[in-house]
Amino acid sequence: MSRLLFLLLLVLGVPFAGRTQQPDSVRRDTTALRQPVVDSLAMDTTESRRERRQRERREREAADAEPVVFKDSARLALEKMSERPWKRSLMVPGWGQVTNGGWWWLKVPVIYGGFVSLALVFDFNNSYYHDILREVQYRINNNHAVPPNTKYPWLPAGQQATDRMILAKDSYRRNRDLTVLVAVGWWGLQAVEAYVTSMLKHRWEMGDELSIRVAPTIFAQPGLVSAHTYNPYTYGVKIHLQF
Repeated sequence: MSRLLFLLLLVLGVPFAGRTQQPDSVRRDTTALRQPVVDSLAMDTTESRRERRQRERREREAADAEPVVFKDSARLALEKMSERPWKRSLMVPGWGQVTNGGWWWLKVPVIYGGFVSLALVFDFNNSYYHDILREVQYRINNNHAVPPNTKYPWLPAGQQATDRMILAKDSYRRNRDLTVLVAVGWWGLQAVEAYVTSMLKHRWEMGDELSIRVAPTIFAQPGLVSAHTYNPYTYGVKIHLQF
């Protein structure tokens, strides 16, 4: 009887024992745990965006609040007046000097006198260059003989005279080309003069007052003391200019 009861209890207790050995199958709801974290992250992200928008708004306001310096009409007019003469001088020599006024009646003849002088120098060198070139070509093609209508009858026939004429030809050509460069420089120089005059006239104010004072003075010269000179001073005149 006791054995039968033991077997019955054993049979009934095995399922409960197996159930007690199973792991805890209770699943924790992690949604409630994650929700505060997500909410905090969203809150942090929202705050950072808000702060960024506020910072950008402050930067825009600061940029708008910065003072913008505009040139007034008088300043623009002065700049235009100072730029107009040298541009005109580049187009037509002397035009900028006429625009500046003042001593233009003296500057314009000097400018065109320089151009006329350069033109005469160019024509002189160019004429001699072509004359000698034709004679050199004739001498080379005719065994260094003297041309029948030569402009240089004092030069005899021969290789030596031909070489001398070749050197002269090259010299005249070099001077002719140099005259062109000088003319370009003269053109630019008169434009620079127009620009400087316009700047001094419109952009800088120079007073017309000039005072000159002349007074006698004494200069100490200890180095002049010698066996024959016992006066360490030198007498002179001091000129004081004040603009």
